[in-house]
Order: sequence, then structure tokens, then C-alpha cells
Amino acid sequence: MAVALLTIEILIPNSGSLKDKRSILKRIKDRSRNKFNISVAEVDFQEKWQRAKLAFATVSSDHKRAEETLQKLFEMLDSDYGFEIVQFKFEFI
Repeated sequence: MAVALLTIEILIPNSGSLKDKRSILKRIKDRSRNKFNISVAEVDFQEKWQRAKLAFATVSSDHKRAEETLQKLFEMLDSDYGFEIVQFKFEFI
């Protein structure tokens, strides 16, 4: 069994309020859950308008499969033009 975690910190330059930020985060969470069947949560910067830290987790029967899932997720997130990934970290348990 393999557990994989991707943590990203993003900058949302066009967000002018927490409502704008929540809208973008909802889109990210929904797309990620629907496409990759993973868990996702906002883990930091909840009260900042233009920053967010998200954690994505997946469990798989093998390490390679978990890594592939998070890599594809990262590529999808990196190609989104509504925000910029400032920092990221992959972890495997």
C-alpha cells in the first residue's frame, strides 16, 4: 500500500475578496476530485485573499500508481491560468 501527498501553495493574483478565492478553490477541488478521485483540503492561508495552501492525498496498491496520479494532477494544476503555483512538495508514505 502507498499513500501519496501533494502540497501546493498558490497565488491567485486576480482575487479581490475571499469570495473570489473560494470560487477558484472550489473549482480546483471539484476538478481534482472528479478527475482523479483524490482527497483535497485547504490547509493554510484561509483568511488571505490571494494565497492558499492545498493538500491532495491518494492511496494506491503500489507506489508507482500513486506517484503517477499525483504527477498527472500536478500537470493539470500547473496548466491552469487562474492561479500560479508558488511552491509544491511531493511526499510518499
